[in-house]
Parts: sequence; C-alpha cells; structure tokens
Amino acid sequence: MKLEKTSKDFPRGGVEAAGDLVEEYPGYVDPNAYGVNEKRLMAKIDFRVVPVLCILYLLAFLDRVNISNAALYGLKEDLGLLEGTKYNTVLVIFFVPYILFEIPSNIILKKFKPHMWLSACMLMFGVMTIIMGFTQNYGSILAVRFFLGLFEAGMFPGCFYLLACWYKRTEAQKRYSFFFSSTTLAGAFGGLLAAAIGKMDGVRGYRAWRWVFILEGLLTAVVGLIFYFCIPDFPEEAKWITEDERAFIKAKLEADTGESHRHGKMTAKSVLKILSDWKILIGGVMYLGLIVPAYGYAYFSPQIVRNLGYSPIQTQLRSVPPWACAFGLAMLTATFSDFMRHRFLFTIIPICISLAGFIVLFKIHGPVNIMTQYSALFLCAMGTYSAMPIIICWYACNLGSHARRAVGTGWQVGFGNIGGIVATFAFLAKEAPLYPTGYKLCISFICLSALSCAVYFTGITLENKKRDQGKHKLSHLSKEELSAMELGDDHPVFRYMT
Repeated sequence: MKLEKTSKDFPRGGVEAAGDLVEEYPGYVDPNAYGVNEKRLMAKIDFRVVPVLCILYLLAFLDRVNISNAALYGLKEDLGLLEGTKYNTVLVIFFVPYILFEIPSNIILKKFKPHMWLSACMLMFGVMTIIMGFTQNYGSILAVRFFLGLFEAGMFPGCFYLLACWYKRTEAQKRYSFFFSSTTLAGAFGGLLAAAIGKMDGVRGYRAWRWVFILEGLLTAVVGLIFYFCIPDFPEEAKWITEDERAFIKAKLEADTGESHRHGKMTAKSVLKILSDWKILIGGVMYLGLIVPAYGYAYFSPQIVRNLGYSPIQTQLRSVPPWACAFGLAMLTATFSDFMRHRFLFTIIPICISLAGFIVLFKIHGPVNIMTQYSALFLCAMGTYSAMPIIICWYACNLGSHARRAVGTGWQVGFGNIGGIVATFAFLAKEAPLYPTGYKLCISFICLSALSCAVYFTGITLENKKRDQGKHKLSHLSKEELSAMELGDDHPVFRYMT
C-alpha cells in the first residue's frame, strides 16, 4: 500500500523525499487506510500517557527538592549541617548515582516494561523520602540521599524516552513541555504543602521538617503502588489500543523518524557507537548549561526569598508565584513552537529571559530593591524552565530508533545533571545573601547552553542540506542494506527538525 504525503505533514527538517527512498519513509500516513479516527486516538493517548507521567515526575521532583523547604524548618540545625559545606554535600550526594545510572536505567526500561520498572523506582524513592524524615545525623541523611538518587535515576530520561515512542515530532512539544512543567508544578505545590505542614511543628514530637519528608514520601509510595496498573507501556505492547491503532501508530512514527527496532539487541559496542555521535554529545552540553541555573533556583530560591526578610511560612508562600508563571510561559512557548514547527528560536528567547533574571540578582542588591530582586526570580524560573523542555524535546525527537533514544536521552539527562553538582556548591552559606559565585556560574552556564544550541542548530541544518543534495555517506546503499543497519536518524532519508 503506497500512501500519499502532503506538505503540511513535513516539519521543518522532518522526513522528506530523498530520491528513491521516499517509499520507505512515506512522510504522511492516512489514518483512514487503517480504519482509525486519529483525533480520537490522540485524545486517548494523551489521556493515558501524559497525566500519569506528569504525576510521576511531579512527585519525583518534589521528593528531590523538598529538602530546600525542610531546611527552613530547622533541618540544618537538628542534623548539624550548619558547619562548612555539609548541607551542600547532602545536596550533591544525590547526583552521584543519579548521573551514573541514567543510561543503564533506560536500557533496563527498554528490556522490561515501563509500568514495571518506573512504578518500582517510584515506590522505592518514596520509601527513601519517608526514611529521610527519621534521620538523626549528617551520615544518615547522606546515605538516604544517595539511595534517593539511585532510585530516581531512571525517572526523567525514562519518561522522555517513553513519550518519544508515542508522538511524532510535530505533536511532541506541547506534551513534553506539559510533562516537564511538572517540575514547576512541583515547586509551586511543594511551597504550598510545606507552608501547611509547617503548622505541624511538634506534632507527635516531630519537627515540621520531618513531617515534610514523611508525608510527601508516603504520598509518593502509595501512588507508586497504584501506578503499577496505570503507567503505559511502549506502543508495541500497550493493551489499551487496538491492533489497527497499533499498526497506525507504528506506521506514523516510522514515517516521521524511521523504524523503531523495539526489540533490537543493545551491546556495549552499540552504546559506544551511539555515544560517539557529535549530536548525541552536544545534546548533553545543551542541557548541562541550564541544569546549573535550574537546580540553583530549585534548591536555593527559598533561601534567597528568606534573605529578603520574610518568615519561613511567608517564604514558602512567596516561592509559589514564580513557579506558576514558569508553567504558563512554558506551555505558551511550547504551543507556538509546535505551531511554527521550529525549536531553535524557542530555546534562545527563554534563555535570554533567564539570563536577564540572574544578571539582575547578581547586580542589584539592598533593602530598597527587594521587589526588584523578587521580580528577578520570576525571570529566572520562567526562562529556565521554559527553555529546558524545548531543548529536551528537540533533541529526543531528533533521535531515531529505540536504541538511540534510550542511550541518547539517558546521556543527555545523565551528563547534564553534572550541573546539579556544580549548582549545589555554587550557593555557599558564607556568601549569603549576595551569592556572587552562584550567580556568576548560572550566568556562565546559561551562555554555554545558548552557544551549544546554536552549534546544534547549525550542525543539523547543514546535515539536512547535505542529505537534500544526496551527499550523505550512505546514500549509495540500497534500501534493504540501509534497513538492516538500524540507522535511526543517521538514515539518508531522515531530516532533523530545526
């Protein structure tokens, strides 16, 4: 069956005709040929996939950063974290296993089913958060934070990997941004929840900071058990779609990014080959540049607001509005990005907003400028958390095949989170309330992200032109030879979205 394609189905840099190979990637797949109502199917996928992953990641991010809320309620004093960089070390220990196990977790996710792996991880990091509420000293909270990082390692790249297996590139950005904005919702929800929990100080003999961990961890663990039955699997195995719908999804995604090779074997050699691609490597740098300001804001904005002269509960409440505005801008940016079928400019504009916010925080100080400093926090949150989902979606959806998505998304999130280590040691207590080192590092890494995005955009634009001219290194091979090589986005027919 040969299906017609229309120009509206070609994103900028999408899969287009390339000589005789156009029949392999037809570009447009008619849902009527499969007896499928595409609009109804997309609504069903959105309902089953996106909300579950949003809740999962909201709770994961909440359990990761709620230590910043707990710190306002006496955690540092009770556990002896006021000396030197002990508190910063407690923050950074999370990232050691988190960075190392990103790619292995995605490989496990590929081998097994997402509903099994992701729900098990969710249950365990919920348990770790509960245990954190009972820690008694510096050593115990270090150990628990280490295991929290271990069990959370697969959450973020795993969810992005799964999303990329359900949506075409021109469909993906709004879903990615809505999912990623779980972080902003978690920040807002965490502030409100922490403000309420603050009134439990002394209940059953526990300080308020302990209740922050116990109650939020309990919520996560219970949801993790329930989500064993709710988290969607890959399209190839999902039982809630019909065989005709499955065939249509498979055909549509292959027309967009090539064959998925869901059950293809992965070896150490194939992983290293994927990691040798410059596009894979630059994706990690693009993300790294924004992780530093993202975690700098997530972990230290409550303390920055506190330094403006507010009480602990007022601080928790005033931390909510910047997160809420960040969610709004992220969704607006995503909508326009999908409409324009373009990514690069929609990374640069929010990056500039974030850059402006951190420059204001670095340059403007003093009690007469409190509202200016508080307003700058809005720019920091809105810019950073709007650019990040665009970067991740742009990169992840330009990866063809299950193997390249599993390794590529794991690499991007794993390498990028090295920035979490930088961020946790950038904002030192001895430099409060000005934090010159923290702000300088955030500004520098934001510029690094902008530069790497420009490099990636230039590189894939040139690569698209080369393929249009038939100058791809594999253009001389036959269709059968190319199919056997499991090339993914390295296929001569593939066109990158810019």
